[in-house]
Amino acid sequence: GLWAIVAIFVGFSLTSVVAYEFSRRFELYDYRSFVRGLIGPLWPLFDGLFVVMVVVIIAVVSAASASIAQRVLGWPYWLGILLVVIVVGAISAAGRAAIERFKTIGTVLLYGGYLLFAGVVLSGSWQRIGQVLSTRDSSYMDGTSLAAIVGTGVLYVGYNLAVLPSSLFTIDRLTAPRQAVGAGLITGLLATLPFRLTYLPILSFYPDQGVLDAAVPWLELLGRSTGGGLLTLYAIVVLWTLVETCTGLLHALTDRIDVNLAEAGREPLSGRQVAILTTVVLLLAAQMSRAGLIALVAKGYSAMADGFLALFALPLLTVGVWRILRSSAPD
Repeated sequence: GLWAIVAIFVGFSLTSVVAYEFSRRFELYDYRSFVRGLIGPLWPLFDGLFVVMVVVIIAVVSAASASIAQRVLGWPYWLGILLVVIVVGAISAAGRAAIERFKTIGTVLLYGGYLLFAGVVLSGSWQRIGQVLSTRDSSYMDGTSLAAIVGTGVLYVGYNLAVLPSSLFTIDRLTAPRQAVGAGLITGLLATLPFRLTYLPILSFYPDQGVLDAAVPWLELLGRSTGGGLLTLYAIVVLWTLVETCTGLLHALTDRIDVNLAEAGREPLSGRQVAILTTVVLLLAAQMSRAGLIALVAKGYSAMADGFLALFALPLLTVGVWRILRSSAPD
């Protein structure tokens, strides 16, 4: 676990530093220009992979929502999925302002909630965590090589890389390579924070298979630590965050389609077309969610990670670095 955290920090930091400096040096501040500048004529593959990723992530979100609603609220599995579909559709139809308000509240709930949940679990378990670390207990992962564990961290980086190009519009504020390095290191640090806030509480119950094999380990952690007192709050925080994730992804998808239409000299999507597209994506994701949360993460996220590592990380850390160094070299 500690090696996976190291891999996540190094992976996020390295790719972010190079991406920020590549964006800054060649003034590629929007997603499309950046991807075109990096992989040239292969940029449509990245677009296609992003669309698939949207469907997979929404399927994961739907399955997670259903599991939480079933465990905490006692709802039937499909009722939780239906709730996500209805709420996401309603917020998406309400427009950008509603999405932004919903996401702002959700961000505060997410970070505040996870700090609270981690604090509650950790408050009485530091001795147990110290014991697990001092004895180097790895019984749950016996037979797993260090390379496979580091590879897990790399995959975690890979399936989160999709969001990096969409944040490059802020890079025009950077004026020197050292600022790109500093921003990249901050990105790496913040990207590992949720991982660490989950890793340490889970470690306090290691190697309990009831926690480690759970579809949503936090439900087990809070249930055992508080007797279920925080489970309802956890359900609200996570369901809100999951709906926020879906609406944000769908908004990004429709925005990208509008950009393509504008380049072709056509009108943007109408409200009716957005509603139809949203419904189709949500129905596809709901159907995929039948595979279950663990299977979707294990198979879907792994496939997405491989795709983004191949189409983004690999070109960035080879061609991208070479172009940066070449542009820095004296004539």
